[in-house]
Amino acid sequence: MTRCFLNSMSMISALGTDTNDVRDRLLSGHPQLTFSQEYHPAGNPLPLALVQGALALIPLDDQKWHSRNNQLVWTAAQSILTDIQSLISKFGKERIGVVIGTSTSGISDNEQDMYINAQSGALPESYHYGKQEMGATASFLGAALGICGPVFGVSTACSSGAKALASARRLIRSGVCDAVIAGGVDTLCKLTVQGFSSLEAISEEQCNPFSVNRKGINIGEAAALFIVSKDKSDIELVGVGESSDAHHISAPDPSGQGAVRCMTAALKDANITPDKIHYLNLHGTATQLNDQMEAKAVAEVFGNNTPCSSTKPFTGHTLGAAGALEAAICWLALKEGFIPKHLWDGYHDDSLPKIGLSKGEQNCTLQYALSNSFAFGGNNISLILRKV
Repeated sequence: MTRCFLNSMSMISALGTDTNDVRDRLLSGHPQLTFSQEYHPAGNPLPLALVQGALALIPLDDQKWHSRNNQLVWTAAQSILTDIQSLISKFGKERIGVVIGTSTSGISDNEQDMYINAQSGALPESYHYGKQEMGATASFLGAALGICGPVFGVSTACSSGAKALASARRLIRSGVCDAVIAGGVDTLCKLTVQGFSSLEAISEEQCNPFSVNRKGINIGEAAALFIVSKDKSDIELVGVGESSDAHHISAPDPSGQGAVRCMTAALKDANITPDKIHYLNLHGTATQLNDQMEAKAVAEVFGNNTPCSSTKPFTGHTLGAAGALEAAICWLALKEGFIPKHLWDGYHDDSLPKIGLSKGEQNCTLQYALSNSFAFGGNNISLILRKV
């Protein structure tokens, strides 16, 4: 079976873009949340994980490409552009693919244009329906990079970014591509913030995963990109496990068996036992039902000794980008030899089995890391990364 490596990684989130800053904040327990009413004007200010600072300009003229989502992914792409150009020179643009997971695409831009239309009766020239297509960001990235291989989007809610990496591995293993630029991106918009608020899933405080005092999620935005290829490098995508609960449109299966199936499938795919995992990045949304389900599943597969943490108090729940962003955190943890701190108030929920919530560790020898992403509809995936 063809081995697949994550040759290069780039991320942008509320934690920033510099990997040293990201590592230090994940260890010290300093989240970068901003209280804002911008996306929820009728309610109280909410803690949001916003990407701060200027974003890269879109290099194409067509108005359909001009969205914040595309700016975010293009900003992430800047630090790996040299590596991408080397791939194109080596394999040819027809042998390279692009797979991007997203759930919001360019909805935030079209929300503004729809508001103008409601007030004035006319859409502004900036409006283009194509901005919010789920494949728009993948198509933009392919066009901006001049790539002619398979280009498509994945939209499976909160597992989208991780599913994009699994899709990239399949493209390489099938012989369709020699390399794939893969990852996830989502930008904040009123639709998602108010939608999750209507589900009573939003916390008005910093999220508090696995605590008895947890009150829900914080929404964030992010982009994370990888170059996935057959070329050997330090980090290998060695295990993928997927499952579908088919339980409920938004609530997870409370038994946690869907999560158990995808974690055990990833372990089987990687040909390792649970004790080989040195760090587990939890989905850890801090909602009542998700944390309950995941704690049961993790305890069943790993017991309470495997170091694990949810990084969503630092990044917010970045929805379609979450699976790729958290895989990027695992990539960085393996590279740098650290385990992110589990940021919470320390009050354990006695109705949940205990799991190995991390206090943060530096200078660790890590070989395997597993990342969980559990989406609406029970669309689950676990990825295992290995340091070669």
